[in-house]
Amino acid sequence: MCLAVAGLGFLRHPYAQVAALAAGAGLFALRRRFPGTVLLVLAGLTGLASCVGPVAAAAAYCVARRTVPARRRARLLTVAGALVVACATVSAPWLGPGEVAYGLALGLILAPTAVIVPGLVGTAYGQQRRLVRALRERGDAAERARRSADSEARTHERSRIAAEMHDLVGHRLSLVSLHAGGLELALERAAPELREEAVLVRRTTRDAMRELRQALGVLGPLGRDTGPDALTDATGTRADIEALVAESRDGGIAVRLDWTGPDLTGRPARVRRAVHRVVRESLTNVHRYASTAHVTVTVAHDDETVRLTVRNDAPAGPPVSAGSAGTGRGLTGIRERVELLGGAFDAGPLPSGGFQVDATVPAEPGDALAPERPGAGPYDTEQERTGEESGVAPGRPVAQMLTLAFGFVALCVLTVLGTAFVYAGAPHQEDGARPLPRIGMTYQDVAGLGVLDHKAVRAAATGREPPRPAGAAGCVYPFGGGTESRPGGLSVARYCFDAAQRLIAIDRFTVPSVRDASPWETP
Repeated sequence: MCLAVAGLGFLRHPYAQVAALAAGAGLFALRRRFPGTVLLVLAGLTGLASCVGPVAAAAAYCVARRTVPARRRARLLTVAGALVVACATVSAPWLGPGEVAYGLALGLILAPTAVIVPGLVGTAYGQQRRLVRALRERGDAAERARRSADSEARTHERSRIAAEMHDLVGHRLSLVSLHAGGLELALERAAPELREEAVLVRRTTRDAMRELRQALGVLGPLGRDTGPDALTDATGTRADIEALVAESRDGGIAVRLDWTGPDLTGRPARVRRAVHRVVRESLTNVHRYASTAHVTVTVAHDDETVRLTVRNDAPAGPPVSAGSAGTGRGLTGIRERVELLGGAFDAGPLPSGGFQVDATVPAEPGDALAPERPGAGPYDTEQERTGEESGVAPGRPVAQMLTLAFGFVALCVLTVLGTAFVYAGAPHQEDGARPLPRIGMTYQDVAGLGVLDHKAVRAAATGREPPRPAGAAGCVYPFGGGTESRPGGLSVARYCFDAAQRLIAIDRFTVPSVRDASPWETP
């Protein structure tokens, strides 16, 4: 735009215009931190130098697109437009077209093209972006509600299964335990040698009841557990883990606890329950499979995660027989519990012959929802879920970017045409009357004022001029449009210079004019 106006010959003070354009480009980079201030300053610069108009237009678009309150946006655009008009009107005699009226006309052209129209376009794009974002958030909320409902339905179904198992199997086991107790009393006198078998049946039934309650706790809701080991305020804390370690020591296992970081008293119950279950299940497996091994329990707690590591060396005794092996559901259960909290779980044998359980649990887990399947959400890409800050709707970025570019070019063209029209219509004032040569000026200065020697005037003055002044080394006879002062005479100006090429005299005299006689006149 600046080059276009300059090419038309209407740009005044080009260096000031270029400096204002550079300052405007520097301010444009601060539009995100100080949007209102940058827009107002650019509006003022646009009134002073019309070449800043495109930069102000881009700033008005960006500021209007990001400004959410409608009243604040309207006030900002109004003040910016008024500032453009005021600055263009006030600066017209010095930096503008010359007269206040034409400066006002220039401001009225620059205000819509540099502030109002880009601001309205930015408002439309900003509202479209906010509307699309609200629709996406609403769709995401609906999807989360659906997954939450599915998770709650699964929880209720697991609770129903747990209740049925408790009512059916628990009742039968209670009867078996009751009859085994009666049989134990009856055999104490009748057949003492069989009493131990009855005691074994009763103890086995009691263990089965305890394991059933633990299984019901797994099937029930994850936020609470049933059975004798119900969740308390101390579950999963350092005191609780130390108690588990102490119980294992009392059972004959060499266990060492390493705790790093603060206690877990302020963490959610789900996190503390998961920590308790991982340590308890790992120590139970050590009791079952490697009771002679040395065990190290490590708990590392920081602001984001709780990491648990239970590691045992290779047992000193013979390997466990296949008959005493468990079902393997213990590690699977704690793996599911940790992963439902968004953590990571790993367990496996070590090259040295030992075994290690490693679990990482988030300190503040979010909603424990089922993992999403690919394509299950309402949006297929991360860009569609989060939205972009450019104000361009997904799926049509190229078309809308081309539309914005075309609109920007059109605004620049309109600004150039409007500015050229105002400058072309304004009356051009001369810089002032041309200065006259003065005594003492050099020949170069006098020639720079347009005083040059003319051969015809010199020929007319030769032989008819008055004597040259003393010290004159040469004279110049310019043709200044001399007119006949009287019939038959011509006014001539003579500028004489000394040997140092300095003007020493300015003489004006009249020489008679010579004309040829007509053919029919006699001499």
